[in-house]
Amino acid sequence: MSEFVFGTHNAAFVQVMYEQYLRDPASVGEEWRQLFDNGKVAELPIIPTNREDVLSGGAMRDAGSVPAPTPPASRIPLPGLTPLTGPAARLAQNMTDSLSVPTATSFREITVDVLDARRRELNAQLAAAGKKISYTHLIGYAIARAARELPVMTHAFQDVDGKPHRFDPRAVNLGLAVDVEKKDGSHALVVPVIKHAEGMDFATFHTTYETLVDKARTNKLVPDDFAGATITLTNPGTIGTVASVPRLMKGQGSIIATGAIRTIGGAKVMTITSTYDHRIIQGAESGNVLRRLDGLLQGEDKFYDEVFESLGISGLAARGSGIGTTTARALPSPEPLAPSPDLKHVAAAMALVKAIRNFGHLAARLDPLGSEPPGDPALDPGPLGLTPEIMARIPADLLRIYVPGRTLAEAYPKLQETYCGTIAYEVEHIGSHQERVWLRQVIESGDHKKPLAPEMKRKLLARLTAVETLERFLHKAYLGQKRFSIEGLDALVPMLDQTVELAGTNGARRVVLGMAHRGRLNVLAHIVGLPYETIFAEFEGGRHVEGTLTPEGGTGDVKYHHGADGVYQTAAGKPVNITLTPNPSHLEAVNPVVEGRARANQTNRRGKDAIHDGTVALPLLIHGDASFAAQGVVAETFNLARLKGYTTGGTIHLIGNNQLGFTTTSSASPPIRRKDAPPTTRATSPKASMRRSSTSTRTTWRRVSPRRGSRCCIATSSTATW
Repeated sequence: MSEFVFGTHNAAFVQVMYEQYLRDPASVGEEWRQLFDNGKVAELPIIPTNREDVLSGGAMRDAGSVPAPTPPASRIPLPGLTPLTGPAARLAQNMTDSLSVPTATSFREITVDVLDARRRELNAQLAAAGKKISYTHLIGYAIARAARELPVMTHAFQDVDGKPHRFDPRAVNLGLAVDVEKKDGSHALVVPVIKHAEGMDFATFHTTYETLVDKARTNKLVPDDFAGATITLTNPGTIGTVASVPRLMKGQGSIIATGAIRTIGGAKVMTITSTYDHRIIQGAESGNVLRRLDGLLQGEDKFYDEVFESLGISGLAARGSGIGTTTARALPSPEPLAPSPDLKHVAAAMALVKAIRNFGHLAARLDPLGSEPPGDPALDPGPLGLTPEIMARIPADLLRIYVPGRTLAEAYPKLQETYCGTIAYEVEHIGSHQERVWLRQVIESGDHKKPLAPEMKRKLLARLTAVETLERFLHKAYLGQKRFSIEGLDALVPMLDQTVELAGTNGARRVVLGMAHRGRLNVLAHIVGLPYETIFAEFEGGRHVEGTLTPEGGTGDVKYHHGADGVYQTAAGKPVNITLTPNPSHLEAVNPVVEGRARANQTNRRGKDAIHDGTVALPLLIHGDASFAAQGVVAETFNLARLKGYTTGGTIHLIGNNQLGFTTTSSASPPIRRKDAPPTTRATSPKASMRRSSTSTRTTWRRVSPRRGSRCCIATSSTATW
């Protein structure tokens, strides 16, 4: 009997059993006693020793080793050295021996969205029976299928009489690397084997898998459980490892390792590696088995249909709830069956979730003045036949939602709170599926709504106080002069703070701003860094701002058309250049100008060819809600956003809405006027009528200042690359 029968992965475990046998033969199972009584110790994967050494705790010696000469008495042992004995010594020897195996490794990154969805579907149907299917169950079964079709991955190299040979075991014996925690808290790796996995259906494979893992963790494995592995699966992804290149021990042809599942661009992905003995397996063969494994996990050749069938499950309707149950219900008549009530309710639940995601913003309470939102009939579960009792029977996993809750009854209030609260979202119009899924995950999980620390709250209060103080001073000191106050949109400045901070953290060196009149002076003072004295001088009739700080000049109309340049210091001390672009009275005309300036800042023309880097400058546009919806230049700028010659890598759009629009005369305004407009809003125009502005564009509304009766809106034209 040789160590290859066990696989050298298990040698340390065999060493433990051997030493336990030496201490007390009755403490090990009958199979282990027979092995150690009848086997030749020199042929086992252990370091031979005797009972006296084990009982005395003495260091173990390698078989056939020559006693080391006694060191001089004056020699001082090096501090921190501990001899490796027993299982540790066996493991060290195995690792050293593994260096003699010439290996190579193939990598493949696969998407696991299908695997995740089908696993959720399986577990939803098996939950009543207390059964659960893991990712590793399905991946291990797919490996057995792939190795059956490409058996070269199970071959092993052997040296017979000094000549190289290829050994074909003619079986897929799948080794499972199992981490076992011992009584002293340390960990050991054992690799029990699922024999002839190529001939099993999934139900049998799952039962055998669970039996071996349970025996490993209760220390009930017998020698036969270790014998004959031809290909091994290890899963370091359970501890967060992204990719692994495991050691390949003697006597084995390949080992498959799976990495942690992670999200990239809205898709769930996983890295799978195949480490193989390059003497008998070639790179193309290893790559083919990974490609086949990927295809099976994507559902090729009815892979999941076979899994469902072996478990007695068909689609969303269970034909049985236990592992291995395959008996289907007999049809009562050849007449077409009516839809299953459970299936009907699941379909209704999916329609409800879709309606909340698409129309939840219509029921969001965004008006701080208290007006009722219009809502939408599709948001009511009643007409869909979804009672609280029925909703409590529908697993949330089936609906692919990310709010907390095990059932629809538990998740429904969270969905309402997320999409119909004081912050609302409308993202389902986005054309990219991956972007939509990513946004759903972020929105519904609440990852973007982390509570502020007390220190951050104090900083925010100080920032808002500075914003309010400037507006109050201007109102008292220059009463009667034309102003476009930031009142009602006070949160605009902290939002810009956060945007610039994130831009600087992600490598942007410049932020190019374009905005309308409202709040412009506060942005100049607190974001661009324009001194208060310069702003006051404009009111006093002194030097014009554009004549002192803006080389390109302004329109000469009002102070709200001026531009400026400044430097913003981030919290990390990184300088970010801020450019506020001058704009004419046709406010949204500044949009393409900002995009052009940002594109110019992103383009390096020092070499022969221009090099565009969208990360170095960020365009940021602040719109009025009425002009954003009404002026064609906005749509025209959006239409150019993704053309190669015009793209800037993404633009951040902020839409400020204080519920007053100044775009029409009284004769052309709607007949219904606002009667509840906040009287403290001091930005007025003698020729403008007050009306409630409305937009039909797809935007994301966010309540910012309840005491001023206003709201603010954020929308993105494309995904920023920084």
